[in-house]
Amino acid sequence: MSSVELVRVEPSADFSIAQMTEHDLLEVVEIEETCGLSRWGWDSYRAELDRPEAVTFVARPGRGELAGARTVAGFVAARLNAGELHVNNIGVRPEARRQGLGAALLGLALERAGREGATRAVLEVRVSNLPAQRLYAALGFEVVGERRNYYRDPPEAALVMARPLGGGS
Repeated sequence: MSSVELVRVEPSADFSIAQMTEHDLLEVVEIEETCGLSRWGWDSYRAELDRPEAVTFVARPGRGELAGARTVAGFVAARLNAGELHVNNIGVRPEARRQGLGAALLGLALERAGREGATRAVLEVRVSNLPAQRLYAALGFEVVGERRNYYRDPPEAALVMARPLGGGS
């Protein structure tokens, strides 16, 4: 794979992206449960915040119907390891989808990983999650493998998707 330019994706609505904090975790876990993601839970996200290799961001609504009731509309949790960014979880509230938040969150994580010298990003996605696969493909990810019985509840295989990063460029 050749190096791919990182492109900053801006959300289409009025949202800001910030570093995830402990104050965000109850909503992050709520989003995780709503999206059917692999369960990490509060303790795992909390531990991740203390890891220097963690790449964690949240999207916050600035205006609109989400602004008053919620402080987190979406999140990404990833980790840098041996020159690679592994995207662990990414989720957006159903009412905030299709506004570019997932792409913006993942794009920022990819950008940070590239600045820190990572040369590749990898993630797993349910074989049935076609919207997520389309998002990842639009951001330069390609299917590089499959993990049988990767997910539980419900059991399902995962596609492994990867993309090159700039490696500090």
